[in-house]
Amino acid sequence: MARRQSQSTWPDPAPQAEPLTCALCQRETPVLTQHHLMPVLQGRRKGLKVQDLPTVGFCSACHEYVHSTFSNAELAGPYGSLEALSEHEGVARFVKWVRKQPMSKAVKVK
Repeated sequence: MARRQSQSTWPDPAPQAEPLTCALCQRETPVLTQHHLMPVLQGRRKGLKVQDLPTVGFCSACHEYVHSTFSNAELAGPYGSLEALSEHEGVARFVKWVRKQPMSKAVKVK
């Protein structure tokens, strides 16, 4: 006697993850990267452990833009907070532009 074929979709399909929101541009994205508000190297020089450094979740476009725009010394100093980054003129222009871009589009950062 032949076996009946079940309607199983093994392995179980992965549940849809809730979209995450970028802390800088506020776009929804399936994946966020952790940005250390104080760069790891600067934090170690001050005697802090990596896990104790403050982080925020950025989309890949914002994360790439921040690191291509600012040096680690600038990120450890005047731009060591999300508010300070948001108030920077160049970042504000980038965020205004990137908010109009769909998450499916690959964003190139100069």
